[in-house]
Amino acid sequence: MKQQQGRSFGRQLVVRLPYLWLLAFFLVPFLIVLKISLSQTAIAQPPYTPVLDLAAGWHGLGAFFAGLSLDNYVLLGSDPLYLLSYLKSVEIAAFATLLLLVVGYPMAYAIARTPRRWQAVLILLTVLPFWTSLLIRIYAWMNILQRDGPLNDALMALSIVKEPPAWLSTDTAIYIGIVYSYLPFMVLPLYATLEKLDESLLEAAADLGCPRWKIFWLVTLPLSSSGMLAGVLLCFIPIVGEFVIPDLLGGSQSPMIGQTIWMEFFGNKDWPAASAVAVVLVCLLVTPIVIYQNQAMRVAERD
Repeated sequence: MKQQQGRSFGRQLVVRLPYLWLLAFFLVPFLIVLKISLSQTAIAQPPYTPVLDLAAGWHGLGAFFAGLSLDNYVLLGSDPLYLLSYLKSVEIAAFATLLLLVVGYPMAYAIARTPRRWQAVLILLTVLPFWTSLLIRIYAWMNILQRDGPLNDALMALSIVKEPPAWLSTDTAIYIGIVYSYLPFMVLPLYATLEKLDESLLEAAADLGCPRWKIFWLVTLPLSSSGMLAGVLLCFIPIVGEFVIPDLLGGSQSPMIGQTIWMEFFGNKDWPAASAVAVVLVCLLVTPIVIYQNQAMRVAERD
């Protein structure tokens, strides 16, 4: 009896541990940021009011809630800077994710069709850049993309261009940095799906006279949709809030939302406004995922 109770407690602990992790490292920080977003900027430490003073009792608690307001969210709707930052972030994230899918799918497909003894080596080569700091890798791309850098030297030597083009401080440089940095996040889930693909389905389609391109389009691509969705989510969500790559490789004329948050926090010292921007960003990213999961669960229950 005691052994069964001990096993039951262990199972419950294993099941609830991820929820405790989310509670401690997502929900609690999110609530703190949400509270700051409802505050007002102040020249103080911390730089916002009101601050909860538990020593003041119920009177202090009432004054705390009375000082909260939605002014920062009204500011987000009235200032076009924030809307443009959101739209720019979604635009870059969507196009970069599409590029990652176009580049990553053939890589994952090739790795999955390679003899098994070589697959581990190819996967290692795919994730090998992660062994170096992201900041160092982006600084390396800054040197490569300079006007007198190796990329322009190669283009000039091959007579592809007559004058060295400017790569830095452009959206093109941002796309290059993002695709390079996030490629493993697209390749790995695609490889995991394609590697488990039932070969008998492909053989059956070939025996029925289906050409190779049609087998890929009608069999392989639909069966790998779960890997594509996982890769798209793993890339799109962090790219929307990316800061380092657009700040170092891009320009300041059309900042992404991560740069706007940084500017509000450290440039303007406006923590409430920056927190409001962050809260809206989290809601925009989490809501579609929750809706998709609910719909997927309903479809699974019907089946």
